[in-house]
Amino acid sequence: ADEHLDLDDGRWEDIHVVTGALKLFFRELPEPLVPFSHFDQFIAAIKMQDVTRRGQWIRELVSSLPPAHHDTMKVLFRHLCRVIEHREENRMSVQSVAIVFGPTLLRPAGEEGTMAMHMVFQNQVVEHILNQCGHIFPD
Repeated sequence: ADEHLDLDDGRWEDIHVVTGALKLFFRELPEPLVPFSHFDQFIAAIKMQDVTRRGQWIRELVSSLPPAHHDTMKVLFRHLCRVIEHREENRMSVQSVAIVFGPTLLRPAGEEGTMAMHMVFQNQVVEHILNQCGHIFPD
């Protein structure tokens, strides 16, 4: 919102502040990075037993996202993969990143009583995309 941020300001040195701001940005979007219209399809895809078909379907779903969502997802997930590369120092494994970002990036339109049931699948979708990032977002 036309605000200039000085990233050299000392308050941005704490990685938790930066990560919290990033999560807050995605959580406060009127529609999540994975649009409400795609939520059920991603959940159905991650539940598939056939690993090959699951991977193909998720890749197709990511490709079908509106351009702004797809391009933002590509940049974000590539960044998160770089974070995971340093898991020995930052203790952020694929599973940890998926737990942190799953419910923020992928949520149903109504937050009714099925939230706990969906959370496992939300995390699994994010984990799958992280694990297959190079295949889903080729150069």
